[in-house]
Amino acid sequence: MESTDTERRNFMKKTGGLLIAAAAGSSLGLSALQAHAAQSAVTQTKQTQSEITPQKALQMLKEGNTRYVQGNMLKRDLMQQVKATAAGQFPFAAFVSCIDSRESGQLIFDQGIGDIFNARVAGNFVNDDILGSLEFACAAAGAKLIVVMGHTECGAVKGACDDIVLGNLTQTLSNIKPAVAAVSGYDSDRSSSNNAFVQAVADKNVVLTVERIRERSSILRGMAEKGQIGLVGAMYDVHTGKVVFPACKGGL
Repeated sequence: MESTDTERRNFMKKTGGLLIAAAAGSSLGLSALQAHAAQSAVTQTKQTQSEITPQKALQMLKEGNTRYVQGNMLKRDLMQQVKATAAGQFPFAAFVSCIDSRESGQLIFDQGIGDIFNARVAGNFVNDDILGSLEFACAAAGAKLIVVMGHTECGAVKGACDDIVLGNLTQTLSNIKPAVAAVSGYDSDRSSSNNAFVQAVADKNVVLTVERIRERSSILRGMAEKGQIGLVGAMYDVHTGKVVFPACKGGL
């Protein structure tokens, strides 16, 4: 009988320890889930937008792209954001980017509904209509940062390099031709077959577009000079999902 009692006490000690360990593990798991839940995205409001500086806006985008690349995107209730933004929107950034299906600003920067404006056109250039849209985004709607974003393997840039003629696309590609002309060298092959040349043109196109925004919009130039908005170039890599922000004249 005494042996049986001893065995029972040893059994209770062991199972009790296991239960405590399991409870501790469960608590840790719950804490991890709670921590992840705490990373839920916020919907921009007039107040949150007003507290964002151009520098902060750029940092938010960089952090969002890092989350995207790492597969650690924030939790979002998109329908809640739809309802929250129905009466008004307060985006913190405005993009000029390509129509390329691989280059969705909301996705690659881990942003949701009401976070960023998007002006998209093949070759990410600006004309009067896009400039007017950017003026609305910043001067009227309060966005703090303009991002001109190109991407690798750009079909529009390749078309401009090859002097493609195709209906209305011909006129569209003419907006990229200044970047083609501005890239020197590559004399042995200045066609879309030369990947290095194509990327050099894509890079130059972003730089020239940033410069055109400053030159052709006195409103945006004035806001940038006062520090009310930032204006930067970016390049998205369709192979890796990463975005780099090369230095542009007059940028952040």
